[in-house]
Amino acid sequence: MSVLKSLCLACSMYSRIPVPKVAWEEKNMKYVLCFFPWIGIVIGAGMYGLWRLRSLLGVHIPMPVFVLTGTVLPIWISGGIHMDGFMDTADALHSYQSRERKLEIMQDPHTGASACISLACEMTLYGAALYFLLEERQILFLGIGFFLSRTLSAFALLTMKNARGEGLAYTFVSGSSRRIVLAVLSVWLFLGVETAFYLYGQYGLFCVAASFLVFFYYEILAYRKFGGLTGDLAGWFVVVYELVFAWLTGIMGYLWNL
Repeated sequence: MSVLKSLCLACSMYSRIPVPKVAWEEKNMKYVLCFFPWIGIVIGAGMYGLWRLRSLLGVHIPMPVFVLTGTVLPIWISGGIHMDGFMDTADALHSYQSRERKLEIMQDPHTGASACISLACEMTLYGAALYFLLEERQILFLGIGFFLSRTLSAFALLTMKNARGEGLAYTFVSGSSRRIVLAVLSVWLFLGVETAFYLYGQYGLFCVAASFLVFFYYEILAYRKFGGLTGDLAGWFVVVYELVFAWLTGIMGYLWNL
């Protein structure tokens, strides 16, 4: 029963997926991070469904329509929680203040110029990356990015120091059954890499390996600039990882067809 409650909490926290209400109690949070990557599967399915809509309805969807819808869809399904963290982190990073002040800026409810500029740049670059996705297999591969971004984000939350020692991310981690969750996340990571190899062979593995550099950069950035992780930083990572993965997917598809 606690597994189902953890699933409901994961969906209600990290997405707009309608689920029964569950009490925010520590006993119900044991396996929440196990299901975090599943939200990525839903987003990937949504992107694939959008791509397939043309053949299902027998109509042609212009590429600009797909790009605009595909850029907004991940934000809509996730409820914008990761983009919010991305924007808060952008404000903090571009403040060039002390570590303590950066953490304060993250909690400031006001949106700064750096956040708005970063949002505009991210959405423009992500939309541009979608223009390079010309075949169905690339859309399927893109879905792996939504899955892996959340798997790696959960890994980091469980294995890295929390900068504040409080907050929602800290609550989820402290309430997690750490060993079980890490074991499950390891399985998800293996399946994600295996699927990448199945779709594009060595090119798929290269793409995933290159995307992991974002994860390593994320760890360095978190410790150097903030002294550890926060929920906002976790959101920043998900957004940046998916942006890089989208570009790698487009480049890989081009190389595959050479």
